[in-house]
Amino acid sequence: MTNQEKELTFEQAMEQLEKLVEKLEEGDVPLEQAIQYYQEGMKLSKLCNGKLNLVEDQMQQILNEHGEFEPYEVQEEE
Repeated sequence: MTNQEKELTFEQAMEQLEKLVEKLEEGDVPLEQAIQYYQEGMKLSKLCNGKLNLVEDQMQQILNEHGEFEPYEVQEEE
């Protein structure tokens, strides 16, 4: 992961990922370029996932109304 990728915000990484997906969906991308886009997309996806995991870890403990930490779990949609 490059320093530039580490400095991207979640929103910036998602925007870049969406642009790559659009390019791939157009279908007129040479194979070598498509592979490069795919690899970039996987890196961006991993970056976004890492940022989400970091936020989830930070949210695992939230102060309750008595000022004590309590576990917090994110409900995932099915």
